[in-house]
Amino acid sequence: MHRSRLVVAVVATAALSLLAVACGGDSESGGGSGSGSGGTELTGSIFATGSSTVEPITALAGESFNGENPGVDITVEGPGTGDGFKKFCAGEADIANASRKIKDEEAGLCQAAGVEYVELAIASDALTVVTNVDNTAVTCLKLEDLYGLVGPESDNVAKWSDASQFGATTQLPDAELKIFAPGQESGTYDSFVELALSKITEERVGEDPPKETRTYGGLADDNEIVRGIQSSPTSFGWVGFAFAEQAEVREIEVDGGEGCVAPSAETVADGSYPLSRTLYIYVNKAKAAASPALQAFVTYYLDNDEQFVSDAGYVPLPTEQLEASKATWAAVVSGGAPAETTTTAAG
Repeated sequence: MHRSRLVVAVVATAALSLLAVACGGDSESGGGSGSGSGGTELTGSIFATGSSTVEPITALAGESFNGENPGVDITVEGPGTGDGFKKFCAGEADIANASRKIKDEEAGLCQAAGVEYVELAIASDALTVVTNVDNTAVTCLKLEDLYGLVGPESDNVAKWSDASQFGATTQLPDAELKIFAPGQESGTYDSFVELALSKITEERVGEDPPKETRTYGGLADDNEIVRGIQSSPTSFGWVGFAFAEQAEVREIEVDGGEGCVAPSAETVADGSYPLSRTLYIYVNKAKAAASPALQAFVTYYLDNDEQFVSDAGYVPLPTEQLEASKATWAAVVSGGAPAETTTTAAG
């Protein structure tokens, strides 16, 4: 836990040390073509918004870059992936942090506004199912159990044991179910629906199944979710891997059909944890073309990605996937990015 607390402190320091910019402002280009290029000092501003899961990684990258380039003001916020894409596709942000891929409708908003972007994978993560540390009655949940607890049919499930009404097969405690989980603006919500619920939803509901959970009071920030989990001895929810690892919560193993697997750096890296996912940043191409500072920052981010990801408590990408992101970004900087990674259209 000591290392995790240091990570939180570093992120908090980053948030304090990065100077604020107006949310709607364009990046200002300064002299020079990159950090340390020709000895020319970079100036300008960079605004990153979106996923609260990705926020700590980008904040660490911003803090480190700002230390070497004090003339560049960097702001990183985390209102959620969906809310971040709204700002990004309106041209109000340089970077969108995302804990899932952009949706078709969001890509359509970008296209309508003339915002071209590049998608860059930056980390691996685990949707970590959590409960209170005192809830020792639950150690592993099947996908059917997750559906019974929070699937779209389970609005009236008031106790853990009630989940059996909607397909749960594990014997769950006869205890109040208190849900603390992401709201619909969160990419972590969307990822959970896709990875944990969609298969069972399709089997039970049939054609055109709802892409949603049951109704509950969604929370916008992972830290709020953690505090909620800690507040109730029979709580249930899910957060990004780093937040779970850094908090006093109990992580629940997940059985995707091949036995119970705990979330860990190893099981995320090898794909054996059923709720593993990829994290991304999206960069506005026009803003990057106009801002040497933004170009330099993204290059610096990717060049040091493994360190920032590890320090934030997440799992580094496989080498080939990170190298693909670097190659994609190098092509953008040189003006020849592949169309499939820079499209403004959906899909």
